[in-house]
Amino acid sequence: MNKKTLFKGTATAVITPFSESGEVDLKELTRILEFQILEGIDAIVLCGTTGEASTLRDTEHQEIIAHAAKIIDKRVPLICGTGSNDTAHAVMMSKCAVANGADGLLLVTPYYNRTNQKGLVKSYLTIADSVDAPMIIYNVPSRTTVDISIDVYRALASHPNLVGVKEASGNIGKFAQLIYEMGDDFSVYTGNDDNLISTLAVGGMGIISVTSNIMPKYMSEICKLWFDHDYDRAQQMHLRLCKLNSLLFSDVNPIPVKAAMRILGFHPGSPRLPLVEMSDEGQRLLRNEMKLLNII
Repeated sequence: MNKKTLFKGTATAVITPFSESGEVDLKELTRILEFQILEGIDAIVLCGTTGEASTLRDTEHQEIIAHAAKIIDKRVPLICGTGSNDTAHAVMMSKCAVANGADGLLLVTPYYNRTNQKGLVKSYLTIADSVDAPMIIYNVPSRTTVDISIDVYRALASHPNLVGVKEASGNIGKFAQLIYEMGDDFSVYTGNDDNLISTLAVGGMGIISVTSNIMPKYMSEICKLWFDHDYDRAQQMHLRLCKLNSLLFSDVNPIPVKAAMRILGFHPGSPRLPLVEMSDEGQRLLRNEMKLLNII
């Protein structure tokens, strides 16, 4: 089956910037998107975990997508998170996202309800049948408490709209099995920056990255080097980020990356409650590491 590959390499899971009053800052979002594209990112992901989708109102969600689609203007693929614990809501949000200019969708597993594997299959097929757009399944059990099994992936593999998987389980053995069994049917991406080289090594298509919010060119270059068979340089570049990646996940995402964006000179605003700002000590360590890596 020849399915559409939304991207190969690095996509940035972009933060949602907020103003001092806590509203979505579209002007700053424009600045962030232009920075990403100028630095050579392969795709943009909006309204995901890093974009604080769980605290965005539906109107804000769609406003962000429509604005970004206009700014990006097809220069890179625009992929938008539209998953929900309510399948009907996910269908509605997905239809709106495509109407507002999304090139693809990112569908997190239903959370809180904790559906079984049969429910996962039915939910994903319902969305895929309702919206004609390429979709990436998003598995992040640390947040949803739901883990997609290989059997579920097998059941979904034949649907033409389900083109990829963002696996944020951190289970490299599962990555390998998924790629071995369904590599032709799914583009497999990691959602964990510290797993990038491991994912590429077993045949993954790339990453949906948090770190690339502040280092889009660097993260894209790692993937390009790997795909050009310059494995040693790609590995060396990846290893340089070990401490930074650790610091960016030393608190709940996107708390640290918003702090890093501020250090870099952007105006990300504070995360929405119940998330709060990174500790002063955490910001100090982050700034020091960014200096060591010549990011600032």
